[in-house]
Amino acid sequence: MINKVVAFIVCMFCLPFLGLAQDYDVYIKGAVVFDGSGGDSVLQDVGIRGERIVYVGPEQSGARAKQTIDAKGLYLAPGFIDPHTHYRSQLNHKNKENRALLRALKQGVTTVFEGNDGNSPLYTNTALKKWEDTGIGPNAALFIGHNTVRKKVLGTKDIQPTAKELEDMKNWVDKAMKAGAFGISTGLFYNPGNFAETSEVVELCRVVASHDGIHDTHQRDEGSQNIGVVNSTKEIIDIGRKSGVRTHFSHIKVAGPKAWGLSTTLIDLIEKARAEGIDVTANQYPYIASKTGLSSALVPAWVRDGGIKAMRERFKDPALKDSILNGIVESINARTADASKLMLSQPGKEYHNKSLAEVAEEYGISPEEAVMEICSENSPSVLSFMMKEEDVVNFMTQPWVMVGSDGGSGHPRGFGTFARVVQEYALKRNVLSLSEAIYKSTHFTASTMRVKDRGLIKEGYYADIMLFDPQRISANSSYEDGELLASGVDYVLVNGQLVIEHEEWTNNLPGKSLRFNQ
Repeated sequence: MINKVVAFIVCMFCLPFLGLAQDYDVYIKGAVVFDGSGGDSVLQDVGIRGERIVYVGPEQSGARAKQTIDAKGLYLAPGFIDPHTHYRSQLNHKNKENRALLRALKQGVTTVFEGNDGNSPLYTNTALKKWEDTGIGPNAALFIGHNTVRKKVLGTKDIQPTAKELEDMKNWVDKAMKAGAFGISTGLFYNPGNFAETSEVVELCRVVASHDGIHDTHQRDEGSQNIGVVNSTKEIIDIGRKSGVRTHFSHIKVAGPKAWGLSTTLIDLIEKARAEGIDVTANQYPYIASKTGLSSALVPAWVRDGGIKAMRERFKDPALKDSILNGIVESINARTADASKLMLSQPGKEYHNKSLAEVAEEYGISPEEAVMEICSENSPSVLSFMMKEEDVVNFMTQPWVMVGSDGGSGHPRGFGTFARVVQEYALKRNVLSLSEAIYKSTHFTASTMRVKDRGLIKEGYYADIMLFDPQRISANSSYEDGELLASGVDYVLVNGQLVIEHEEWTNNLPGKSLRFNQ
């Protein structure tokens, strides 16, 4: 009997070193591990079986694996989570490589959020199912867009909803939340969202709050083009206060000469709101130029009321011309006060990568007239150099600010945000410690957005992992060439599958459609 007991004890002691305990699909050896919590790095091995991390700890000399990665000299972190993107056309693309979303994967991003700025698919489940059926590179999650819902119920005009119409809007939001949306996004700067009164947004956010979702917002004004960034920030906080919704400022900034230096004022407002018990966070990209549509940026909202066709009809009305031109001048002054700091972006057009001042000079007209002429025929984007580095850093160092790209096309942020934060602001300038930079890109984002079992290097968590060389990681995109892929990220795994190996795409599409509370 004693021999049987001893044998049992020996067996239980040895079991972790035998059989399944040593069998992995992927085993990563000797990495400098940043687990995403913000703590110090540790030299560790990581074992993966299926989609999950099953071992994190010291080297297992007898470990067996289908694939072993020698990570000596590499830093290992959870895959980055991007809470604000505009990659939907890529994720929906017929081409497999487009759906791989290499612009994200090459930075180490393994999860992206879509449907920001109030613009989303109307049918959440349909969009998520399409990604599941066709395959995508990173995981993807969705918000339901306020502008999308408003267009469905009210169209694009400057009107307010009746009680029944507001109830219809609330029902659309409720359906989206039940289908897996993580919250509502508002684009109160954009039509038709900017026609909405605060009370409308409060009512919709109450629906989201009942599901414990989040309100992600492009606030009504980030500078001095509308009610001013201070009043705009107060409005968003008040929405959180009245609705009880968790509140998240997307790409928080102070934009334009009149707003420069107000980052401290906004920080004080948010700190007071947090002390009051309002759950307020923000994300930010590490660039001093924004990018949006030229008409949205510079043409007054009343001119755009009813959409592009209505705007262009107003352009043709001689009685409105002076008012429109004056409004554009006001927008230029509020945004940069200098047409040379507004860079147009539309590949294939003669004005691509030229400033509005240069284009106006070539056309022989004023900058405001050039805006009307261009928008009469085309819908280019504009990069506005309207932020100050001091404000960018001031926001970046706040404990409630995470990293987010606002990435799309034609701007370096979509191809370099996360690599730039690591390379420039952590490793080079020490604005953040490397642990902080990784935390602000992983666990903080996952916990804020309620992304389950992701954002940490932890046993039982999904194996969304990136390994990079701290000497080589680089954000290569620039304002002039905004679509260069990042480099220095050697390996990326999504749900336990390698998607980047030796910096090359493996042809895999292992991303999942993530559903809130599912």
